[in-house]
Amino acid sequence: MINLEVPKKFGALVNQARQAANEIFRPISRKYDNAEHSYPSELDMLAALIDGLNSSGEGGAGAAGDRSNGSAKAKKPTESTVDNGNRNGANLATVLGTIEMCWGDAALLLSMPRQGLGNAAIAAVADDEQQARFGHKWAAMAITEPEFGSDSAAVSTTAALDGDEYVLNGEKIFVTAGERAEAVVVWASLDRSKGRAAIKSFVVEKGTPGFEVVRLEHKLGIRASDTAVLRFTDCRVPKENLLGSPEVDVKRGFAGVMQTFDNTRPLVAAMAVGLARAALDDIERILAEAGVRVDYDKPAHAQHAAAASYLRMLADWEAARLLTMKAAWMADNRTPNSLEASMSKAKAGRSVTDITLQCVQLAGSLGYTEASLLEKWARDAKIMDIFEGTQQIQQLIVARRLLGKSSTELK
Repeated sequence: MINLEVPKKFGALVNQARQAANEIFRPISRKYDNAEHSYPSELDMLAALIDGLNSSGEGGAGAAGDRSNGSAKAKKPTESTVDNGNRNGANLATVLGTIEMCWGDAALLLSMPRQGLGNAAIAAVADDEQQARFGHKWAAMAITEPEFGSDSAAVSTTAALDGDEYVLNGEKIFVTAGERAEAVVVWASLDRSKGRAAIKSFVVEKGTPGFEVVRLEHKLGIRASDTAVLRFTDCRVPKENLLGSPEVDVKRGFAGVMQTFDNTRPLVAAMAVGLARAALDDIERILAEAGVRVDYDKPAHAQHAAAASYLRMLADWEAARLLTMKAAWMADNRTPNSLEASMSKAKAGRSVTDITLQCVQLAGSLGYTEASLLEKWARDAKIMDIFEGTQQIQQLIVARRLLGKSSTELK
């Protein structure tokens, strides 16, 4: 039976992540928000520490997970897995660490070497040989293109097999860590006439001829994280860099590459949960300093209006947190979690935007100036409801799963 309390074995990891967030991220948060596109060199030592934790099997606080626990190879629980009891593995550990680190600063977590969403994709679907080659590289993930946003099936970047290499042509936008990462996981189509089934993911390493960083974007939030436009012009990569099977299975369709999201969407939800918790902690402090006391033993309607608002936000946050932990727990226990991954992403993405904006409002002028981090968190929060699939896309996926409809039946 699932237990959504933090497992005791992850207590040290959670404490270490909170300590890093408080002592490393928070002090430089405003600095790198103002210095957009400047690399936070203070993160190098922390990244090295997390690499050591990952190598030792203790798990880190970033995006890279243990592919042996990944949902890309998920299956329904068997009697043997039930007999072995619940499994609290790398997915849950990473989610818990991500929550704490994003309590410090979400953009700085995204800026950490070897903790990109591309790393989670590699961890989810790479074979042993690919894991050995790419497992220790900082990998971004490139999906979105100028012609489409959330409809990942509309990928127009092509990959044509030529001897022992694939030749990639196309352009990708909004690539997190696109300039700083050592490699990029690129979605491309082997045959556009075969639709979704022909879309595969390829690892393209920096320095590959034909791979160009076109520009960096200026953004509303998460400014410490670089967001790049990438172009591939007759870019040749070894055929061994294709993640997963090269076969185009029309019956299986788009499922292969889409399973990557089963690992990454709970991570984005965890980012939102951590950011929302930071805003809640800060507004609770501000209210207390203003003489507004939150009484957890009284119903909301019997308290100060600001306290009642805080309690409603706290309940919303708790729902998002529990959904996120459930999605990660299911991945660790090799239970298909596509529905829960989208539910957690949809709930957490909406909650963090609502919570941070309400905290800004409750704080008055203090929430709208740079005197506190609330205004920054409100700007950072919006991306949580957009990347890795927008709110509307997540709701569409949830509806399809609940109603048993295909993507062609329910658009």
